Amino acid sequence: MQYRNDRHGEPLSLIGFGCMRFQRSKTKGIDMEKTEQQIMTAIERGVNYFDTAYIYPGSEEALGTILEKNHARNKVNIATKLPHYMIKKSSDMERYFQEELTRLRTDHVDYYLMHMLPETSTWERLKGLGIEEWLAEKKASGAIRNVGFSNHGNANTFCDLIDAYDWDFCQFQYNYIDEYTQAGRRGMEHAASKGIPIVIMEPLRGGRLVNMLPEKAVKRFHDANPNRTPAEWGLRWLWNQPEITVVLSGMNSLEMVEENCRIASEVRENELTEADFQVYADVIAEINRKIKVGCTGCGYCMPCPRGVDIPGCFRAYNERYSESYFTGMKEYFMCTTLRGKRSNASLCVQCGRCETHCPQHIHIRDELKNVKRVMEGPPYQVAKGVTHLLGRF
Repeated sequence: MQYRNDRHGEPLSLIGFGCMRFQRSKTKGIDMEKTEQQIMTAIERGVNYFDTAYIYPGSEEALGTILEKNHARNKVNIATKLPHYMIKKSSDMERYFQEELTRLRTDHVDYYLMHMLPETSTWERLKGLGIEEWLAEKKASGAIRNVGFSNHGNANTFCDLIDAYDWDFCQFQYNYIDEYTQAGRRGMEHAASKGIPIVIMEPLRGGRLVNMLPEKAVKRFHDANPNRTPAEWGLRWLWNQPEITVVLSGMNSLEMVEENCRIASEVRENELTEADFQVYADVIAEINRKIKVGCTGCGYCMPCPRGVDIPGCFRAYNERYSESYFTGMKEYFMCTTLRGKRSNASLCVQCGRCETHCPQHIHIRDELKNVKRVMEGPPYQVAKGVTHLLGRF
């Protein structure tokens, strides 16, 4: 296993164990026997970063139980997350945190994230509830050792959040398909410029860059190197970049643990060749054959006077067709609707300002109408209504 240091010089394994997708049985929830085997094998192979969250069903409890049973707590770093969207008053921070410590069977959290922090206005709300003072007290006592946030927004939003607090680390979705979407390369470079360690989630888009690749894309990878799986190609693209500290993988089989640990032991930064990058470009072209809008995510159309996240809307719309209905809808809801100020396509008033700046000459107004028609149907409206009633964002 290879390691890259955090902000304080502590070594973190290149591969982190994402605990959202623990293997489950049909009747008993998390399969504790298999999950224990996978976790302990990962630790034996050198994995020392385990990422969970308050809202992952049974995850914190399972991780804490397994680490306690095997006397392994001091061998690993636990990352978990504050469900800020459930916080209504200052005392809620302490209540949720203490519940997490109980679940995890520990007296401290090594890496504590603001979960899915959407934008600076949400951070300002938390500041009004005293979160900065609360975090300072926890860090001083050792109960929290590092503070970070995870984000699914665009590069502008992400960079604003990076500048809003003295973070110890950050986490966002990034892979060879999402190089210029969500926080993307610009967000990564901005975080790295400030010395903030980067944890990557969805390196293979939840397995879709393995199990849902077009046949021609799979063949292109195989022809280039028959000894590398699509998963290995995806991980090597990330670890090629020295700015990245940890790549999370939702490992839920022993074979996956062993393969990922092998790759993390062999890979080297800046190892990819021009020929390798051409392989990725060819694979991306195959994946993009099904997209509806040729948006590159450059952002020249932004900002929209009405607040529409135009690249974000198109990204989710394209995923609806290139990957799956659920994937596209989830992306659309998370990135345009679960925000303090919504940015969905229906806000467009057809002013046309965006089209004058688009280097791809996309008929943005027409395409936003299509996004609204496809993405904001009855399922979306129901979900939006429920979110509004809960008052979570």
